[in-house]
Amino acid sequence: MELGNISQPTYGPGVEAPGSSTPGLVAMVHGFLRLVQPNALPVALCCLSSFLSQLLHYELGFLVCMAVGLLFIILVPLVGCCFCCCRC
Repeated sequence: MELGNISQPTYGPGVEAPGSSTPGLVAMVHGFLRLVQPNALPVALCCLSSFLSQLLHYELGFLVCMAVGLLFIILVPLVGCCFCCCRC
């Protein structure tokens, strides 16, 4: 591991995305994340109630996904039990 010149560092263009063997999957994941959370993180802490409403707006996509997931966790076993127990 080479450290280079510590007293005179040289900086590159920034963090680059790593190469992937599955670019379609990476594009799908990034598309989903942009769909779920399109808003920027609120950084202004001027007043607490305004900050909380901005934070809820920021996290709205994840909250909707969590609600849909919980709905599936509850409904899928219930519907399966009804199909198994109530076969006519």
